Amino acid sequence: MSVLVLILAVSAACCLGFGFVLQQNVAEKAPLSDFLSPRLLLDLMRVPRWLGGIALMVAGLVLGAIALGKGEISLVEPLLATNLLFALALSRHQTRQPLGRQGWAGLMLLAGGVTAFILAGEPRGGHAITDPLRHWLIIGAMIGVALLLTTWAKRSRMSAGPLLLAVAAGLLYGVQDALTRVTGQRFSEGGLAEVLTSWQPYTVLVLGVTGLVLVQSAFETAPLRMSLPALTAAQPLAGILCGVGFLGDRLRTDTGALAWEAAGLAAIVVGIVLLGLHPAMPSGTGKPERVRDLQPR
Repeated sequence: MSVLVLILAVSAACCLGFGFVLQQNVAEKAPLSDFLSPRLLLDLMRVPRWLGGIALMVAGLVLGAIALGKGEISLVEPLLATNLLFALALSRHQTRQPLGRQGWAGLMLLAGGVTAFILAGEPRGGHAITDPLRHWLIIGAMIGVALLLTTWAKRSRMSAGPLLLAVAAGLLYGVQDALTRVTGQRFSEGGLAEVLTSWQPYTVLVLGVTGLVLVQSAFETAPLRMSLPALTAAQPLAGILCGVGFLGDRLRTDTGALAWEAAGLAAIVVGIVLLGLHPAMPSGTGKPERVRDLQPR
């Protein structure tokens, strides 16, 4: 594993984790009438704290894109999942909650799961699948599931809605990461002209904005501990599926390696859940006040 890819991916995770916490601090106070509406972003853009969170998230996306350009998505995605560690660190600073057994257990499971998956799978590059049908089947399936989850979330916005929206956003972000890597490859091969004449960068933009609306709506209607774990777990799983499915990423497939890879992914998910449910995570819920009322006077 390249040390540069490791540094880039962990730095991206740090920016993403800090950014998510700052965004949720503001989004929880957004009016519920903005639920799943682009109007929510317009309201949130008026608050400097939220803009700071977005700036950190953009920095994380840029660092993640560079890491994806230099390493396999099956390697980078598990490292990006450690953003929850940084989110918990900032939340602990805000809430003054000790880490405790649950926090240490979640930390060790997440870190151990990432290590086990990478060491057992030995992610490496290969030849990308050129069959467009394969691309559209995988991408279409994930976008379709995200749409179904979003539709379901509309009917249960204050119960399971935030969880469903976070999973939907995670699936979209996983596809976005895969297409970001494809865009980077096209730029390396044909320059800017090759990028502007392909559909991938425009799809990345649409997925990014859509995912942002879903995430902010999830942050708006429930505590961070209910939404961020689902988002953090769904994104790497979707990204790895895209990497192996059509980007040509290769993992070891002997029986022992597959067992350790499955155990690593399971540990990652369990660790994410334990950390996400930690008492240090913000527990506020959405309030009907207008976000503009929170601006400094």
